[in-house]
Amino acid sequence: MLRQILLGAAIAVLAGCSGVHDDARKFVIGAADNIAPEAPDGAIRAVPMPAVMLDADKTLTRIIFASCAQQNEDQSIWDQLAAENPDLMLYVGDNVYGDVWFDDPSLPALKAAYMRLAQSEPFARARAAAPMLTVWDDHDYGASDGGGDYPYKAQSEALFEYVWALPEGDPRRARPGVYGSWVIGAEEGRQVQIIMLDTRYFRSPLKKTDERGAKGKERYVPDPDPSKTMLGDAQWAWLEAELKKPADLRLLVSSVQVIADGHGWEGWKMLPADRDRLYGLIDETDADNLIILSGDRHSASLYRKEGVVDYPLFEATSSSLNLPASKWRAESGETWVEPGPNRISQMYYDVNYGVIDINWEKRAVDVAIHNGAGETVMNETVVLAHAQ
Repeated sequence: MLRQILLGAAIAVLAGCSGVHDDARKFVIGAADNIAPEAPDGAIRAVPMPAVMLDADKTLTRIIFASCAQQNEDQSIWDQLAAENPDLMLYVGDNVYGDVWFDDPSLPALKAAYMRLAQSEPFARARAAAPMLTVWDDHDYGASDGGGDYPYKAQSEALFEYVWALPEGDPRRARPGVYGSWVIGAEEGRQVQIIMLDTRYFRSPLKKTDERGAKGKERYVPDPDPSKTMLGDAQWAWLEAELKKPADLRLLVSSVQVIADGHGWEGWKMLPADRDRLYGLIDETDADNLIILSGDRHSASLYRKEGVVDYPLFEATSSSLNLPASKWRAESGETWVEPGPNRISQMYYDVNYGVIDINWEKRAVDVAIHNGAGETVMNETVVLAHAQ
């Protein structure tokens, strides 16, 4: 029993960190004297070793984005991501599955999930191949479909900051939530802004469906209440300031889908007033060349929305690295495909990840979804507007 308690509480700092300052970490669970003073109770720090760092001046040409990796499933996909030779990886939520199914603010399930990921050798190789920026979704927040009413969100944030080794002075340490922004690239005309939104910490409760399981109304229905929020006042103000910063390409990361309609799962569609607010803010701040990246759905697809900003707004969803919807669709015999009024691709239900290739000379961005073997299954090219 004691061994089970210790294993459930232990957590290794994951390989590398989530910022421009970071080195990678070797996954060696330490003894009690390795517990750092700032560690959440029961969290054990791993032994550090030098490795790749994110160079804030580097011109980015290849970026990988991915989501939804179950720590107990096959981890070999990380070697495929490393083989893509990216300049940067974006891990956009459900980075582990550690839902708290019982009343325990020490989050033993979440700590154990992180520890399991920290022991993954393929993940270690991926972290050594490229720097990684992270944000959470619900299962690494600690509660399936959790929002601002999750009672242990402060404890979960402290664990996130420790696990991903956010340094002292990182703005994310000084405020509630784990949202962040980075502008990467020193060369004029080739700067990429990464904006990672926190769609959990402040989010209002969603309106539950009146017909659970019905197609298009599976769990939730849109709530017209204008007081409901996805981001909260402080994050909205921060986002406005970030969108006003100069950049040649903007990647706006939302763990849940923004543009997608036609389903009854989580997404910005469930808070339509706030989704309209997001569209309006992008338009009002003249935030050109913005591409939305999302995860969560255990499937991949591409979307385009006309008429909400002064250019076609594009979104790519990539999910999952090792827990794809094909598994339970095969078990259940499911063949239904959700309506997609803004979808410009088929839905892809097997293991996948996203690859963004930037051709700065042609000012073109190819956004592709690759399968587990690294083959392109869908892609779209976005042409960048020239700087004003």
